[in-house]
Amino acid sequence: MAVTSDIATDQAVTAAKKPGRSPVGRWYDKHERLVLGIAGILLVLIPWELVSRFGLVKEILISSPTSVAESFVKEFARGDIWRHIWASLSVWLVGFSVASVVGILLGLAAGWYRRAGLITVPWLNFVYAAPDLAFVPIFILWFGLGFVFKVWVVFLGVVIYVSLNTIAGVHATEDRFLAVARTYGASRLMTFRTIVLPGSVPYIMTGLRLASGRAVVGVVGAEFISSNEGLGFFISISGTTFQTSRVFVGILLLAGTGILLNEILGRVEHRFDSWRREVHG
Repeated sequence: MAVTSDIATDQAVTAAKKPGRSPVGRWYDKHERLVLGIAGILLVLIPWELVSRFGLVKEILISSPTSVAESFVKEFARGDIWRHIWASLSVWLVGFSVASVVGILLGLAAGWYRRAGLITVPWLNFVYAAPDLAFVPIFILWFGLGFVFKVWVVFLGVVIYVSLNTIAGVHATEDRFLAVARTYGASRLMTFRTIVLPGSVPYIMTGLRLASGRAVVGVVGAEFISSNEGLGFFISISGTTFQTSRVFVGILLLAGTGILLNEILGRVEHRFDSWRREVHG
């Protein structure tokens, strides 16, 4: 993904420098991603608005972009939406943070120590293959229906992605680096600390980026099942009372959060991935 982005950027820069290009053409080449992104959004919003305004579909079923925008403003003006945002964010932060730490440590141990991997990997594959929702009844029995239950739902969705990507990072360490370390008499601990761990960081960041989206899904799923606050509850209660515009407000907030998290972690991942290409090149 990072390599594709670099190629697209280089092509845009090259095109912008082509002789004979008009100022408008050079501006478009430079901002092509933004222009096409906005065009894609408008291709959805304009027909959606027209379908709703001309009554082709009942507004109670699909609402409209203008109605959603009005509800968005009203909810933030009322202020109660912040309570739901913070409730979801707190579950995400705790679940994602704990699962990330556990997943990284578990992945490093399973990837570096063969026997630890033989014990751990089958269980990771088992949990990965089973749907997260299959564990919900067990979590309810163990932890009830409160905050801890929701954290465990998020934890389960995150720890698998982080662990498996970390294991892949450890296994991806190139033999030539390990051979050099052995040649110079480096201890196993020093080899791990100076070669394996730094080389695993890009894979760890990939796991964290993928898991961040899974964590958002886990938060919403847990709040659908049991909660009296949070964006999942906000969407659920709005849908139950046929307030379609408020449903879309919740969806937009969740989507925006997911995009923001993905962008932040993607930039960090790209930085480490660039470093890895420079070292391995």
